[in-house]
Amino acid sequence: MTQGTDEELLSPAEAVDLENCAREPIHIPGRIQPRGALLVVRESDGRVLQCSTNVHGLVGRDSADVLGAPLTEVLGPDDGARLLAHVAQHRDLASHNPVEIRTGTDRTVATDAILHRPPLPAGAEPVVVIELEPAVVRPLSFPNTYQGVRAALADLDRAGTLPELFGTAARHVRRLTGFDRVMIYRFDADYNGEVVAEAKRDDLNSFYGLHYPATDIPRQARALYEKNWIRLIDDVGYVPCEIVPTDLPTTGQPLDLTYSTLRSVSPIHLEYLSNMGVGASMSISLLRDGKLWGLIACHHYSGPHQPSFAVRAAAEFLGATLSVLLVAQSEEDRLAVSRASSRLLAGLVADSRDEETALVEALTADRRLLDLVAADGAVVVAEGRSASLGRVPDAEGVALLAAWFTARAAGSGDEVLAIDSLRVAAPDLAQQLPDVAGVLGVHLNDGQVVLWLRDEVLRSVDWGGDPHNKAIARSEGETVRLSPRKSFERWREVVSGHSEPWAEDAVEVAGALRSHLVEALYLAGRRDVRAAEALQRSLLPGSLPDLPGWSVTARYEPAGGGFVGGDWYDALLLPSGSLALVVGDVTGHGLQAAASMGQIRNTLRAELVRAGTARAAVEQLATTVRWTMPGQIATLVVAVVDPRTGAVEYVTAGHPPPFFLVPGEGVVWGDLLGGPPLGLGAPRFGGGTTTIGPGGALVLYSDGLFERRDESIRAGLRRLAGTFAEHVGDVDAVLRSTRDPASEDDATLLVLRRRAEDDEGPGDDRGHGDD
Repeated sequence: MTQGTDEELLSPAEAVDLENCAREPIHIPGRIQPRGALLVVRESDGRVLQCSTNVHGLVGRDSADVLGAPLTEVLGPDDGARLLAHVAQHRDLASHNPVEIRTGTDRTVATDAILHRPPLPAGAEPVVVIELEPAVVRPLSFPNTYQGVRAALADLDRAGTLPELFGTAARHVRRLTGFDRVMIYRFDADYNGEVVAEAKRDDLNSFYGLHYPATDIPRQARALYEKNWIRLIDDVGYVPCEIVPTDLPTTGQPLDLTYSTLRSVSPIHLEYLSNMGVGASMSISLLRDGKLWGLIACHHYSGPHQPSFAVRAAAEFLGATLSVLLVAQSEEDRLAVSRASSRLLAGLVADSRDEETALVEALTADRRLLDLVAADGAVVVAEGRSASLGRVPDAEGVALLAAWFTARAAGSGDEVLAIDSLRVAAPDLAQQLPDVAGVLGVHLNDGQVVLWLRDEVLRSVDWGGDPHNKAIARSEGETVRLSPRKSFERWREVVSGHSEPWAEDAVEVAGALRSHLVEALYLAGRRDVRAAEALQRSLLPGSLPDLPGWSVTARYEPAGGGFVGGDWYDALLLPSGSLALVVGDVTGHGLQAAASMGQIRNTLRAELVRAGTARAAVEQLATTVRWTMPGQIATLVVAVVDPRTGAVEYVTAGHPPPFFLVPGEGVVWGDLLGGPPLGLGAPRFGGGTTTIGPGGALVLYSDGLFERRDESIRAGLRRLAGTFAEHVGDVDAVLRSTRDPASEDDATLLVLRRRAEDDEGPGDDRGHGDD
């Protein structure tokens, strides 16, 4: 049978074949198995509306005489009235079956009447389906059946593992029902099945461990198994009996036999069983949370086999009990795994809070991270570091995998992703990482991830036939269909490119670890911010030089959002009597940026003291940074001013140029010198010169002061210059008016002003770095 789809179902009159069997309306077949007869009775007046064509064998009247007749005439006044009273008395008929009556022309045949109310369209007249089966006489009496069930329950209760549960259930169902073979059949997430337990005749070959494709039980069949928990085919070679009329007169639609015990099954399924040599079959549903988990499948090979209704009910009860117990045992097994995972998780969380150990080192110090989710390898990328353990790709492969996972998580919005086939999820990446099959990962933030990896598992699966294409069987001959199943030889398929699926518990514990790691990173980040703030403040000048006729004012404002950047300023007197002014910006944020800033600031101070000129000091600084701080990039502007003459020499290294306030002219920009940032390019820099006259000013600044996302750099510089000209002498007003409040970059402003010749005393605008 082909896989179930959402296509429209066939009508009961349409022929079913291998191509359309997934659309077969198996709940309304319009026919029954001939081991019993069927009557449909209107509740309001007790008249028969439908019957099976074999009704004569049980009631002694042909279907034409039965249709429209009162049930009291068809079954006799006593039994007919008793059944109608039974219907009126019980809303739930299924739990009160069977009702024992006598049938036949002389009312001497002991018969089980099995009653149910079928599904009907809204507003339809109530009807009752009465199925009549001869009460089969067999060695098992009802007391013995009860004893068998009681013994089975005791054995099931003693089972301590799922395999023990399955094996015990299979043995007791076979003992109770007398079938030649009883199998416990479990479905995976895709409804492929596996025989996980078996009880059989000694002379039969074993099916234990065999797998069967999901197509063997199509979607509509699985839906029926979830509603009607037992189905019997007492004789695979039966000739079905029609229900007349086909449509229920009160609805104009075929009778729904979802809850019928006599419902005729698909002819394709009968052929399937016949080719396996099965003479009779019974299936009992195993459910978990209302969904089909598996089946108890019973096969008989030595001819027809018809367990009585009482035996079937007992077997169904065992199936329901097994369903409850397997849920309980699965939960107990899950809790045991969860407890072990919790212990591992607690240890990893505690280690992640160790301030003396980097997070990647704490997580990869031993195998606990692997054991947490039963992984073959793990990768941790956090705080600018990467570490791994177990079987992982090389550094380039790790980087590719982390980048792909970060993008995938960001695109989906999921914090935890579980993939058991990288080949399916990312075919191009899988070609570059052939040894990675499964990935379970958590996205922390800012590209930080924890990834667990699983190797490919080449699952050699023993199938009971070819799961992909029944046309293969047809090619062997026109009269042979479902051929691989006829011989039931093992058919092996190797499924590649997949890992073992990630269990739900593994995904949950990964999510729990993520929550703790995000918190640990936040706390570590706050510690780093505080440390960086302290370091950065300690490196800013505690006071600014006080020169006759000049004033120096500076402001530094850290980045928003809790970031600490690499901006700094400096002002120092040189041995020559000149004044050196510096504004710089180290790339990045946090403690690393602040530490780099400190190194560059101190090195530059030393070079300024030694060389005495801006150009020589910056060129030597660039060489030092290039050799001792690989990968670090910084920009800066340096000006050296002669306080006696106002002469200025300035140099820029990838930094915006200074500007000058010239009395009578306004703002004048310094030359664009084009020097490269520190850490990039050859250490060769051009210098600019000018003179600050009385009443003039020199302004140095960082890009965080003027940059905004919604305007160009040129426009931002114009706005800065205009604001400064408007608020001469009020650096706080410049900072408030110019800086973007939402900026995530820090901002620095350093202003040197020369007083006009008629000014007396020190200016009022002198400021300090921590104002």
